Formats: sequence, structure tokens, C-alpha cells
Amino acid sequence: MLRSGGWRMELGELPAARAPAPPSASSGTCWLEGLLNRSCRPIGGLAGPIRPRPQPVSANPRVATGPVPRRARPSERFFRVGPGAEAMAPWALLTPGVLVRTGHTVLTWGITLVLFLHDTALRQWEEQGELLLPLTFLLLVLASLLLYLTVSLMDPGYVNVLPQPQEEAKEEQTAMVPQAIPLRRCRYCMVLQPLRARHCRECRRCVRRYDHHCPWMENCVGERNHPLFVAYLALQLVVLLWALYLAWSGLRFFQPWGLWLRSSGLLFATFLLLSLFSLVAGLLLASHLYLVASNTTTWEFISSHRIAYLRQRPGNPFDRGLTRNLAHFFCGWPSGSWEALWAEDEEEEGSQAV
Repeated sequence: MLRSGGWRMELGELPAARAPAPPSASSGTCWLEGLLNRSCRPIGGLAGPIRPRPQPVSANPRVATGPVPRRARPSERFFRVGPGAEAMAPWALLTPGVLVRTGHTVLTWGITLVLFLHDTALRQWEEQGELLLPLTFLLLVLASLLLYLTVSLMDPGYVNVLPQPQEEAKEEQTAMVPQAIPLRRCRYCMVLQPLRARHCRECRRCVRRYDHHCPWMENCVGERNHPLFVAYLALQLVVLLWALYLAWSGLRFFQPWGLWLRSSGLLFATFLLLSLFSLVAGLLLASHLYLVASNTTTWEFISSHRIAYLRQRPGNPFDRGLTRNLAHFFCGWPSGSWEALWAEDEEEEGSQAV
């Protein structure tokens, strides 16, 4: 039985006419319209938006009924080694500092091995039984390498973010320093910079008596490691000059070109490399000795026109003469803060003006 509107019709009373064929996809009409005398509405034309089915709410407060958050992706510096565990990836340990120090160590012992394997004066001393000079050379190489690692790994004099009790006492002692000293707050790490301090963008810290950031050591040269840095340059220059002499003693030029290249090519390349390193170390040592003698730094020497406490003075306010400068740099005597020296220089200029 079909019911439509206010009338009904039995199935047996249907006319014997042929049932209408289902409409094609292009007709857009429904075959029930003729039977029910009513228009059909396609599914896509339903009134109102289709709302999603509401999620069931659990009565247990411990059961989360909201959407499950996506699991956070682990960092690229970590990898999984067990169920739910993460460990640091091996490639994350290859920092620039590790690569530079490893390269320096390998290069140092590689050059030393080349000098021992070729027919140099070092090998001749060993064959003649004169072991004092070869052992002395090896000890100097080892000492230079240890001094290099010490300077590159030690604290160059970072400014503490949190003031220590000793630093508070120093601030009380320097409270009588004139207010004309242009102390400023670092815009990167927001600490109050002492005089002659500067922020290093590579180390991301402020360094006391900042000199420069050494890329070969991957560390700053500052108040604490600057004396050891100068000592390392002097020792390294001695080792390089001695190794340069040893490499030259093993070169034999009165040979056919092909035979000479096979027997002395590596030694000649080592000689050129040692010549370059000796030149660089000599220039660095001479420049730093000049800076130490005048009690200035590389940063102050290059950027004196941009530093506030140096623009106000015609000369270097920290220069106390050659003897006192060397004693203060290597021995820390006479002791005192840079603010006190700056104030003393200002008082001397004021008394001379009067």
C-alpha cells in the first residue's frame, strides 16, 4: 500500500501500464515522481548543513574525550634506541669546536710523523743514537698541543649573568668611580658590561677584556686566557721554526724530477705548509706583543673610533708604561679594576689641566 496526500491506492489497483524506466544520469528526474505525484529532492540538496555526530562524553574524568593530539616529532638531534627512549645522535657531537680541535691534533701529529719517516736531521739523530734532540722536539710538540687545548677549552673570562658576592663587593668598592664612565647593558644577554668587555656573537656571551674570537681555537681570547694565548703563540712559533729546519734538511734537489717527486713530494708540501704557519704565527705573536706592551686589545685597536670610553680620550687611558703593562698582563700586578685605572687617568688629566 502506498499513501500519498489524502488518498491511498492498493498495489493491485495499479494500471497495467509499463513501469517507467529509471532516469538517466542526465535527466535529473526521479521515477517516483510519477507514482507519488510529488517532487523528489536530491541528497545534495538537503536543507541545512550536515553536522558531525557528537562524540560521547565519558563520566570518568580521567578518560580524555577530546581529540587525541598528534605526537610531537622528535628533534633531529635525537634518535630512538628503545621503546619510548631517545638519545643524542652521533652527528650532533660534531660541533665546530670538536672538528677544529680534532683537525689541529691530527695535523700536528701528521706533520711530526712525516718528519720522522723521511731522511731528515731528526731521523739521522735517531739513527746515530742521539735521542736528546728528538725527545726534546717531541716534548715541545706535545706541550704546544696541550697548551692549545687548554686555551681553546678554558673560560676566557665570561661575565656572569647572576652577580656573585665577590662581584657585589667590587661594585661597592668602585662606587666612588666617576659616573662619566660609559658602562652599558648588553643588548643580547642583558648583563651590565664591565669596562673593556664585549659581547661575542659566536660564543653568545660577554667576555671581559675582549680581544678577539679565534676561529682556529673556536674560543674567545679574553682576560683569563690571553696570557696563555701569547705563550702558546711563542711556543708554537719555536716548534714551527724547528720543524721548518728539519723539513729543509730532508730535501734533496739533485735528483731526476720523477724520482724527487716520489721521494720528497710529501716532504716539500710539508715544508710549504710549515712556512705558511710560521709566517702567520710570527705575525700574530708580534702584533699581540705590541698590544700587550701598550695595554690594549685587538678590538680596541681596530674599533677605537666606535668605543665610547676611547673616543673621549686622545690616547690609551689604560697605558701605564712598558714595565707595568707587562707585569699586569702576565702576573696580574698591580691589581685593580679597569674602572679604577680609567678614573686615575681622568684625575691625572684634570690635575694637569689645572
